[in-house]
Amino acid sequence: MTNPNFTKPLTLLLAILIAGVARQATAQDLTQQNEIFWRTNADHGITWNLTKENRLPHDDNLEMSGSLVSGIVSYKVNKTKQVEITRDIIFPQLRKYSKSNESMYRAYLRSQYTDEILPVISIGEKKFETGTLDSIRINGKISFYFKDRDGIRVIRTFFPSMDKRCFVEKWTLINAGPSLQNLSIGATELIQNETGFHGHYRRKIMTDASQVVAIKPGEQYSFGVYFTATLNEEADPERVLTIIEQKRDLFLDSVSKNLVLKSPDTTINTLFYFSKIRAAESIFRSRLGLVHSPGGGNYYVGIWANDQAEYSGPFFSYLGYQKGMQAAMNAYRIFQANIPKDGGKIWASFELDVTFPFGANDRGDAAMIAFGATHYLMASGDPKKAEEIWPLIDWCLEYTRKRITPDGVVASESDELEGRFPTGSANLSTSSLYYGALIQAARLAKAMGKPSSLIADYQARAKNLSQAIESYFGAKMDGLDTYKYYKENNTLRAWICLPLVVGINQRKSGTLDALFNKLWSSNGVLTELKPDDNGAKVFWDRGTLYAFRGAFKAGAADRALERLSAYATTRLTGFRVPYVVEAWPENGMAQLSAESALYCRIFTEGVLGMEPTGFNSFLLRPDLPGKWDHLELKNIRAFNTSIDITLHRAKDKINLLMSAGGKTIIKRSISNNTEVAVTLR
Repeated sequence: MTNPNFTKPLTLLLAILIAGVARQATAQDLTQQNEIFWRTNADHGITWNLTKENRLPHDDNLEMSGSLVSGIVSYKVNKTKQVEITRDIIFPQLRKYSKSNESMYRAYLRSQYTDEILPVISIGEKKFETGTLDSIRINGKISFYFKDRDGIRVIRTFFPSMDKRCFVEKWTLINAGPSLQNLSIGATELIQNETGFHGHYRRKIMTDASQVVAIKPGEQYSFGVYFTATLNEEADPERVLTIIEQKRDLFLDSVSKNLVLKSPDTTINTLFYFSKIRAAESIFRSRLGLVHSPGGGNYYVGIWANDQAEYSGPFFSYLGYQKGMQAAMNAYRIFQANIPKDGGKIWASFELDVTFPFGANDRGDAAMIAFGATHYLMASGDPKKAEEIWPLIDWCLEYTRKRITPDGVVASESDELEGRFPTGSANLSTSSLYYGALIQAARLAKAMGKPSSLIADYQARAKNLSQAIESYFGAKMDGLDTYKYYKENNTLRAWICLPLVVGINQRKSGTLDALFNKLWSSNGVLTELKPDDNGAKVFWDRGTLYAFRGAFKAGAADRALERLSAYATTRLTGFRVPYVVEAWPENGMAQLSAESALYCRIFTEGVLGMEPTGFNSFLLRPDLPGKWDHLELKNIRAFNTSIDITLHRAKDKINLLMSAGGKTIIKRSISNNTEVAVTLR
């Protein structure tokens, strides 16, 4: 994310963090990362069975989003298996007035609610209590299952409305006893009024439960508790439980059917499914149409050059989720509409309903945008989109060219970590992304019929930059032949993985040793290896996710799989679930959505080695780990068709079967890590 004021990145960050229920991982939490709390289910969900659990208390939270609401459900299970649930309900488009310029950027209309707002349920003259927790299940929704008490079994399920300002808590009461149960359910209604940036806001909490309910043995009764908001004269949002849940289920069903991963590792597959959910749900309505945003309790209705243009945009061209495709195009359109007229840098982000630009320093944003946009446009298979967005790509490449130093690398004042770690005057990230953008821009230009002289120019620039990266950044670090992140750098850094991501492999061996040995921790690749950290092991998951992608792409499947399997197990079934996260200690391991897109891209561009070369062509370089005898990626919605790719091991060869639009395109036996050029009919 981009901080509004680059001169004070860390102090400002602390100032704008909203005090609330967003989970703050502690050092004690991090001692639990090797413990398994959750188990995968056959239906792609995960369950935490508490019947024999003794590692208590334990707490976590889960974010879920729709286009007008996001909810972070925090839960803490104590030693007696009672659960405390807090709901942080966020209405991102309804911005509040703030006391200072620094706090205005995250001034979303939001409140936290405990169980005190719930209706009172009575059986006869006795108040009914849910009792002890039996299990928790997550599968695009989160459900809490309670043991029978007074003959009643309770399930509490939380989910957002996909298109209204409404978050739902569904109660299901099941008669588990032998006789009729008569229950009384009290009313719940809380109204909060205030004036905000856009007018009058009205929040309401209410239930649709009947006052008196009779449940026969073996039958059940469900009701909803609704957290809603309206703006000015808006009507109250739809509060029909079955319709809201059906829309959530339809979203989950649509995500589950596209880009389906089947590998021998159930945990890796399930995390892939969850990653599709988190990446695709975090799309919000804005004044300029749908936009993808990171979420995490901090970042809504805005776009960033890294998260949206570089990370999630290309992912949506493989998932084929139409709202995601619209959001990606809108992000590129917004950046293009704001190309500087004075030759200055492009803004790093647009927040406050994409009305307000941020980013005083050049983070290499032009390289990020060009790298993401060229990939997206080819993989989307739409020449009209490419013609529309080409001015943005052309500007980004030309701006970055002007930043080339006498040493042949790209100057930038920072990188996406915005001063949290030193970057010097020229860093490896910006130069690597520019190199990747030039390679892809040459392919895109050829597909668009651009002059051959322009294509040759991009290719020549890329070649020169590759040589400059080697001579300027190539170094022996901690005894390894890898890269220094900037000229004065003397510590190993996570972003040394980026040359592998863009196909520069001269220092592959030393770089992999640095990433998966020296920088490796039980939470993935550390951002920096410093001997004097005194146990402060900072990590940003995006660095780990790029490292996996680069390792697979570079032909190091066996080494990458060992670490990927451990990482996926921690993130999906450990102490902080069920998504990949942003960072620690910053933001308490928030579940930012674009990181989930990066997890999925480990398989499209890493394991399969997919590289778009045109609107209907791409390269494949499958790298099947030795422990796997097969891998399938089905219904890849790219290049304006649906693609199925299946790999099967046959002794020392890989049987590659690929179909597009239901027709077989490739059926052959290849050596592992062999490049295959594909042109679709």
